Amino acid sequence: MSKDKVKPKKYLGQHFLKDENIARKIAELPLNCGYNGPLLEIGPGMGVLTKYILPNHSLTLCEIDSESVVYLKKHYPQVPIIEGDFLRLNIHDYYQEPFGVIGNFPYNISSQIIFKILDDKEMVPFACGMFQREMAKRIASPHGSKEYGIISVLTQTYFDVTYHFTVDEGVFQPPPKVKSGVISLKRIAKPDILDEKLFKNIVKTAFNQRRKTMRNSLRGLVADVEFLKDEIFNKRPEEISVSQFHQLSNQIFNLR
Repeated sequence: MSKDKVKPKKYLGQHFLKDENIARKIAELPLNCGYNGPLLEIGPGMGVLTKYILPNHSLTLCEIDSESVVYLKKHYPQVPIIEGDFLRLNIHDYYQEPFGVIGNFPYNISSQIIFKILDDKEMVPFACGMFQREMAKRIASPHGSKEYGIISVLTQTYFDVTYHFTVDEGVFQPPPKVKSGVISLKRIAKPDILDEKLFKNIVKTAFNQRRKTMRNSLRGLVADVEFLKDEIFNKRPEEISVSQFHQLSNQIFNLR
Protein backbone atom coordinates (compact mmCIF):
# COMPACT_ATOMS: atom_id res chain seq x y z
CA MET A 1 0.00 0.00 0.00
CA SER A 2 1.25 3.49 -0.89
CA LYS A 3 2.63 5.66 1.90
CA ASP A 4 -0.03 8.19 0.93
CA LYS A 5 -2.85 5.74 1.64
CA VAL A 6 -4.62 4.89 4.86
CA LYS A 7 -4.66 1.26 5.93
CA PRO A 8 -8.24 0.11 6.76
CA LYS A 9 -8.49 -0.91 10.41
CA LYS A 10 -10.62 -3.89 11.32
CA TYR A 11 -11.26 -2.75 14.89
CA LEU A 12 -12.84 0.46 13.52
CA GLY A 13 -14.96 -1.48 11.03
CA GLN A 14 -13.34 0.38 8.12
CA HIS A 15 -14.20 -0.69 4.57
CA PHE A 16 -13.10 2.09 2.24
CA LEU A 17 -15.33 2.71 -0.76
CA LYS A 18 -13.32 2.69 -3.99
CA ASP A 19 -16.09 3.01 -6.60
CA GLU A 20 -16.19 6.65 -7.70
CA ASN A 21 -19.62 6.35 -9.32
CA ILE A 22 -21.25 5.07 -6.13
CA ALA A 23 -19.47 7.76 -4.12
CA ARG A 24 -20.87 10.40 -6.47
CA LYS A 25 -24.40 8.97 -6.21
CA ILE A 26 -24.30 9.04 -2.39
CA ALA A 27 -22.87 12.58 -2.36
CA GLU A 28 -25.69 13.76 -4.66
CA LEU A 29 -28.45 12.31 -2.46
CA PRO A 30 -28.91 15.34 -0.18
CA LEU A 31 -29.62 17.70 -3.09
CA ASN A 32 -31.70 15.06 -4.88
CA CYS A 33 -33.79 14.72 -1.69
CA GLY A 34 -34.22 18.49 -1.37
CA TYR A 35 -31.59 19.22 1.29
CA ASN A 36 -28.94 21.87 0.53
CA GLY A 37 -27.72 22.77 4.01
CA PRO A 38 -24.47 22.02 5.86
CA LEU A 39 -23.32 18.43 6.23
CA LEU A 40 -21.29 16.48 8.75
CA GLU A 41 -19.54 13.52 7.15
CA ILE A 42 -18.90 10.67 9.57
CA GLY A 43 -15.83 8.48 8.99
CA PRO A 44 -14.55 10.04 5.75
CA GLY A 45 -11.47 7.80 5.65
CA MET A 46 -9.58 8.94 2.55
CA GLY A 47 -12.28 11.34 1.38
CA VAL A 48 -13.85 9.43 -1.50
CA LEU A 49 -17.24 10.96 -0.62
CA THR A 50 -15.74 14.22 0.59
CA LYS A 51 -14.57 15.45 -2.80
CA TYR A 52 -18.05 15.00 -4.29
CA ILE A 53 -19.84 16.65 -1.36
CA LEU A 54 -17.64 19.75 -1.26
CA PRO A 55 -18.91 21.54 -4.40
CA ASN A 56 -22.50 21.65 -3.11
CA HIS A 57 -22.41 21.85 0.68
CA SER A 58 -20.70 23.46 3.63
CA LEU A 59 -18.89 20.44 5.05
CA THR A 60 -17.32 19.34 8.33
CA LEU A 61 -15.65 15.96 8.81
CA CYS A 62 -15.77 13.73 11.90
CA GLU A 63 -12.99 11.15 12.02
CA ILE A 64 -11.79 8.96 14.89
CA ASP A 65 -8.83 7.38 13.05
CA SER A 66 -5.67 9.47 13.55
CA GLU A 67 -4.08 8.14 10.35
CA SER A 68 -7.12 9.22 8.35
CA VAL A 69 -7.03 12.63 10.03
CA VAL A 70 -3.44 13.17 8.83
CA TYR A 71 -4.43 12.14 5.29
CA LEU A 72 -7.51 14.38 5.25
CA LYS A 73 -5.63 17.41 6.56
CA LYS A 74 -3.12 16.97 3.74
CA HIS A 75 -5.64 16.46 0.93
CA TYR A 76 -8.56 18.58 2.19
CA PRO A 77 -6.87 21.34 4.23
CA GLN A 78 -9.84 23.67 3.73
CA VAL A 79 -12.30 21.33 5.46
CA PRO A 80 -12.69 21.50 9.26
CA ILE A 81 -12.26 18.17 11.07
CA ILE A 82 -13.72 17.07 14.37
CA GLU A 83 -11.17 14.57 15.65
CA GLY A 84 -13.14 12.10 17.72
CA ASP A 85 -16.01 9.68 18.09
CA PHE A 86 -19.32 10.89 16.64
CA LEU A 87 -21.21 8.80 19.19
CA ARG A 88 -19.62 10.77 22.04
CA LEU A 89 -20.02 14.24 20.54
CA ASN A 90 -22.08 16.92 22.19
CA ILE A 91 -23.50 18.22 18.93
CA HIS A 92 -24.27 21.62 20.45
CA ASP A 93 -20.55 22.22 21.01
CA TYR A 94 -20.13 22.31 17.22
CA TYR A 95 -23.49 23.34 15.76
CA GLN A 96 -25.95 26.05 16.72
CA GLU A 97 -28.02 25.54 13.57
CA PRO A 98 -29.43 22.37 11.97
CA PHE A 99 -27.11 20.20 9.90
CA GLY A 100 -27.31 16.99 7.85
CA VAL A 101 -25.36 13.78 8.36
CA ILE A 102 -23.75 11.72 5.60
CA GLY A 103 -21.26 8.86 5.45
CA ASN A 104 -20.12 5.39 4.60
CA PHE A 105 -20.96 4.27 8.12
CA PRO A 106 -18.94 1.59 9.93
CA TYR A 107 -21.18 -1.47 10.18
CA ASN A 108 -20.25 -2.20 13.79
CA ILE A 109 -21.74 1.09 15.04
CA SER A 110 -24.37 1.87 12.38
CA SER A 111 -27.38 1.27 14.63
CA GLN A 112 -25.75 3.45 17.31
CA ILE A 113 -25.31 6.21 14.72
CA ILE A 114 -29.04 6.07 13.96
CA PHE A 115 -29.94 6.26 17.65
CA LYS A 116 -27.52 9.19 18.09
CA ILE A 117 -29.27 10.97 15.19
CA LEU A 118 -32.62 10.25 16.87
CA ASP A 119 -31.33 11.71 20.12
CA ASP A 120 -30.35 14.89 18.24
CA LYS A 121 -33.28 14.81 15.80
CA GLU A 122 -34.21 18.46 16.43
CA MET A 123 -30.81 19.41 14.97
CA VAL A 124 -30.72 16.87 12.12
CA PRO A 125 -33.30 17.45 9.36
CA PHE A 126 -31.59 15.06 6.94
CA ALA A 127 -29.23 12.08 6.93
CA CYS A 128 -28.07 9.62 4.29
CA GLY A 129 -25.40 7.05 3.73
CA MET A 130 -24.26 3.49 3.43
CA PHE A 131 -25.15 0.76 5.91
CA GLN A 132 -24.89 -3.00 5.96
CA ARG A 133 -27.84 -4.00 3.75
CA GLU A 134 -29.57 -5.90 6.55
CA MET A 135 -29.47 -2.80 8.77
CA ALA A 136 -30.58 -0.49 5.94
CA LYS A 137 -33.57 -2.74 5.28
CA ARG A 138 -34.46 -2.85 8.97
CA ILE A 139 -34.46 0.94 9.21
CA ALA A 140 -36.59 1.34 6.08
CA SER A 141 -38.84 -1.69 6.56
CA PRO A 142 -42.65 -1.30 6.63
CA HIS A 143 -44.80 -3.09 9.18
CA GLY A 144 -45.70 -6.66 8.28
CA SER A 145 -42.18 -7.63 7.23
CA LYS A 146 -39.72 -9.75 9.18
CA GLU A 147 -37.14 -6.92 9.21
CA TYR A 148 -39.56 -4.49 10.90
CA GLY A 149 -38.53 -3.81 14.48
CA ILE A 150 -37.53 -1.27 17.13
CA ILE A 151 -35.20 0.76 14.90
CA SER A 152 -37.83 0.80 12.12
CA VAL A 153 -40.57 2.25 14.33
CA LEU A 154 -38.39 4.76 16.17
CA THR A 155 -36.69 6.06 13.01
CA GLN A 156 -39.89 6.23 10.94
CA THR A 157 -41.61 8.11 13.76
CA TYR A 158 -39.42 11.14 13.05
CA PHE A 159 -38.07 10.57 9.53
CA ASP A 160 -39.32 9.61 6.09
CA VAL A 161 -36.95 6.73 5.25
CA THR A 162 -36.10 5.76 1.66
CA TYR A 163 -34.05 2.74 0.57
CA HIS A 164 -32.22 3.90 -2.57
CA PHE A 165 -29.96 1.10 -3.82
CA THR A 166 -27.88 -1.96 -2.92
CA VAL A 167 -24.08 -2.00 -3.17
CA ASP A 168 -22.00 -5.11 -3.84
CA GLU A 169 -19.08 -6.23 -1.70
CA GLY A 170 -16.43 -5.75 -4.38
CA VAL A 171 -16.51 -1.95 -4.39
CA PHE A 172 -14.79 -1.76 -1.00
CA GLN A 173 -11.24 -2.21 0.25
CA PRO A 174 -11.20 -4.61 1.99
CA PRO A 175 -14.48 -6.13 0.74
CA PRO A 176 -16.97 -6.86 3.56
CA LYS A 177 -18.67 -10.24 3.75
CA VAL A 178 -22.11 -8.72 3.18
CA LYS A 179 -23.82 -6.37 0.76
CA SER A 180 -24.54 -2.75 1.65
CA GLY A 181 -27.58 -0.54 1.28
CA VAL A 182 -27.88 3.22 0.82
CA ILE A 183 -30.76 4.98 2.56
CA SER A 184 -31.87 8.53 3.32
CA LEU A 185 -33.75 10.00 6.28
CA LYS A 186 -35.77 13.17 5.81
CA ARG A 187 -37.29 14.60 8.97
CA ILE A 188 -41.07 14.86 9.06
CA ALA A 189 -43.47 16.84 11.22
CA LYS A 190 -43.20 16.05 14.91
CA PRO A 191 -45.64 13.24 15.77
CA ASP A 192 -48.45 13.68 18.25
CA ILE A 193 -46.95 11.55 21.02
CA LEU A 194 -47.98 12.51 24.55
CA ASP A 195 -45.04 10.83 26.30
CA GLU A 196 -41.97 9.95 24.22
CA LYS A 197 -40.33 7.97 27.02
CA LEU A 198 -43.43 5.79 27.40
CA PHE A 199 -43.69 5.40 23.62
CA LYS A 200 -40.10 4.13 23.35
CA ASN A 201 -40.66 1.78 26.29
CA ILE A 202 -43.77 0.31 24.63
CA VAL A 203 -41.97 -0.23 21.30
CA LYS A 204 -38.91 -1.82 22.92
CA THR A 205 -40.97 -4.01 25.26
CA ALA A 206 -43.15 -5.24 22.41
CA PHE A 207 -40.30 -6.13 20.04
CA ASN A 208 -38.07 -7.63 22.72
CA GLN A 209 -40.76 -10.33 22.92
CA ARG A 210 -41.76 -10.21 19.27
CA ARG A 211 -43.07 -13.78 19.15
CA LYS A 212 -45.66 -12.97 21.78
CA THR A 213 -48.91 -11.13 21.21
CA MET A 214 -49.02 -7.50 22.26
CA ARG A 215 -51.31 -8.53 25.12
CA ASN A 216 -48.70 -10.82 26.63
CA SER A 217 -45.72 -8.54 26.08
CA LEU A 218 -47.37 -5.30 27.28
CA ARG A 219 -49.37 -6.70 30.20
CA GLY A 220 -46.93 -5.16 32.66
CA LEU A 221 -47.42 -1.70 31.16
CA VAL A 222 -51.24 -1.78 30.94
CA ALA A 223 -53.17 -1.99 34.19
CA ASP A 224 -56.61 -1.66 32.58
CA VAL A 225 -57.91 -5.22 32.06
CA GLU A 226 -60.75 -4.06 29.80
CA PHE A 227 -58.40 -2.17 27.51
CA LEU A 228 -56.26 -5.30 27.14
CA LYS A 229 -59.27 -6.93 25.45
CA ASP A 230 -58.91 -4.53 22.51
CA GLU A 231 -58.33 -6.22 19.14
CA ILE A 232 -54.88 -4.65 18.73
CA PHE A 233 -53.52 -6.74 21.60
CA ASN A 234 -54.23 -9.94 19.63
CA LYS A 235 -51.52 -8.93 17.15
CA ARG A 236 -47.77 -9.32 17.24
CA PRO A 237 -45.62 -6.19 17.13
CA GLU A 238 -44.55 -6.56 13.48
CA GLU A 239 -48.24 -6.28 12.52
CA ILE A 240 -48.59 -2.86 14.17
CA SER A 241 -47.92 0.21 12.02
CA VAL A 242 -45.87 3.18 13.20
CA SER A 243 -48.99 5.36 13.53
CA GLN A 244 -50.77 2.59 15.47
CA PHE A 245 -47.86 2.50 17.92
CA HIS A 246 -48.28 6.28 18.37
CA GLN A 247 -52.00 5.88 19.02
CA LEU A 248 -51.51 2.94 21.39
CA SER A 249 -48.89 4.85 23.36
CA ASN A 250 -51.25 7.81 23.81
CA GLN A 251 -54.12 5.54 24.88
CA ILE A 252 -51.91 3.88 27.52
CA PHE A 253 -50.71 7.30 28.67
CA ASN A 254 -54.28 8.56 29.07
CA LEU A 255 -55.27 5.46 31.05
CA ARG A 256 -52.62 6.42 33.58
